[in-house]
Amino acid sequence: MINFHVDRSSSVPAYAQLVRQVREALRIGTLRPGDQLPTVRSVVTSCTVNPTTVLKAYRELELSGLVEARQGAGTFVSGTLGHADPHVMARLRGSLARWLGQAREAGLEDEDVQALLASVIGENAALRNKEGAA
Repeated sequence: MINFHVDRSSSVPAYAQLVRQVREALRIGTLRPGDQLPTVRSVVTSCTVNPTTVLKAYRELELSGLVEARQGAGTFVSGTLGHADPHVMARLRGSLARWLGQAREAGLEDEDVQALLASVIGENAALRNKEGAA
């Protein structure tokens, strides 16, 4: 099961943070079809958010076809994102964790790591677009 967290210092609304966490969990295989999401009450308690916030997140996920609400039973994952092999994802996650350790040893903070990652993703996307246009 997923354990939600809300960063109050973020400019991203709480409901969008919850949606992002579910989408990320689906991509990396932490959540799979049939898995149950935490109850609204438990998310309200653990994240100290308004029930409306959780309901909005779950509704957005439902409209995206990723979850389904079952009357009296809860909210369950019904869709998937990404098609990467779970073993490949696990190997890449391990490599990334080692890289992050090196970045921390070099003194990089979260924002440094995020900026570096975003720049590499942007450069890679530009290269792929350039190759696709050729």
